[in-house]
Amino acid sequence: MKTFYIETFGCQMNVHDSEKVVGTLLARGYRQVATPEEADLVLYNTCSIRDKAEQKVFSRLQQFKRAGNGKIFGVLGCVAQQEGERIFERAPHVSLVCGSASYNKLPDLLVQIELGDRRVTGLDLDTDETFETPLTRRDNPFRAYITIIEGCDKNCAYCVVPFTRGRERSRPSSSILEEVRQLAEAGYTEIQLLGQNVNSYRDPSPAGWNFATLLARVAEVPGIRRVRFTTSHPVDFGRDIVEVINANPVLCNHVHLPVQSGSTRVLERMQRLYTRQDYLRRIEWLKQSPRDIAISTDIIVGFPGETEEDFAQTLSLLEEVEYDSVFSFKFSPRPNTAALALDGQIPEEEKGRRLMILQERQRAIQLRRNAALVGRVEEVLVESYNPATGQWVGRTSQNRVLNFTHPDGPAAALAGRYLDVRVTRAGPNSLAGEAVL
Repeated sequence: MKTFYIETFGCQMNVHDSEKVVGTLLARGYRQVATPEEADLVLYNTCSIRDKAEQKVFSRLQQFKRAGNGKIFGVLGCVAQQEGERIFERAPHVSLVCGSASYNKLPDLLVQIELGDRRVTGLDLDTDETFETPLTRRDNPFRAYITIIEGCDKNCAYCVVPFTRGRERSRPSSSILEEVRQLAEAGYTEIQLLGQNVNSYRDPSPAGWNFATLLARVAEVPGIRRVRFTTSHPVDFGRDIVEVINANPVLCNHVHLPVQSGSTRVLERMQRLYTRQDYLRRIEWLKQSPRDIAISTDIIVGFPGETEEDFAQTLSLLEEVEYDSVFSFKFSPRPNTAALALDGQIPEEEKGRRLMILQERQRAIQLRRNAALVGRVEEVLVESYNPATGQWVGRTSQNRVLNFTHPDGPAAALAGRYLDVRVTRAGPNSLAGEAVL
């Protein structure tokens, strides 16, 4: 039996894409193995959002340059789409280069390789066949990802997504709901809707639903207890989304709303299509909700032309919003993006200094906000048991990790259950507590 190994870099969409690839390979008679050394077929599902992630992939490939031992290597995902056939020049031992829009064609591409072709590509972005494969292998038995929209039409100055994922293409609502129903019948209780700009969803079928309507319908499916979504773009984040969250307890108390910068001047250079005040208006809608909605974001420091004053405005935004978590990065120049032509490039050392200041400031905010939860009882979806700490690991509706003890320890068999847990301690990145019996 042929064996394969797959390593995934990047976002939740890449994680879910790997689930599609795994399902396709298993259906073709392949067996998944735990290390590349054991595999006949080695696949790297890649991310090109930042240069560091891209270089990590080529570093992995370099490790096997002389020790491939007849293995077949494939590069999938965003780096594959971005670099195309240039990957064969950088890593001549690679045989397969395949973008995310071509995963449905993977069986045919593998046949070409099996017949002796050592340079096979699947790089077509002009297709609507980019959503769920019929053979997706879910990695989690109670939480499932569903792609509802692919690509992006926003053209942010720093972002490669329009070049690696193509233009926006939404999936028909009937197809989405049918899959949610099937997942619920199979025992899944949490659904996460995915898209580069998930709230830009526009139903292509005659129903013509917008994202808020789709959210409401997904939340009504019997058996589904939690619905999450990521990632949202502020321009398409309307008050109707907040109203739907307010009205549906199945929709989680968490919104990820990337801001990227607290400076309107920098946002304009980034081509983000909104101002600081536009963004804060949407934050105000969330804070006015009767539900306690946690807010997370993405921030880039050191974008070309970012002054100390611009950076100070980003720090002041942290204090004004009081995010529950922040994913922060140094600006990384990417191929084909408008930011490459901008003046005012920031030295790496200065970008690192700003990133450290921002992360320290956010750490203090998170510690303060998490400490306010001590004594509160939270419902968690239990994910796993950690024998090293003797704690179960769960996640709250606000997407906070809550590590907790249970008197029965691992014998309690809690994975996949919803449980009330009292918070007893708080750190900047997680909570600790005790099961409420």
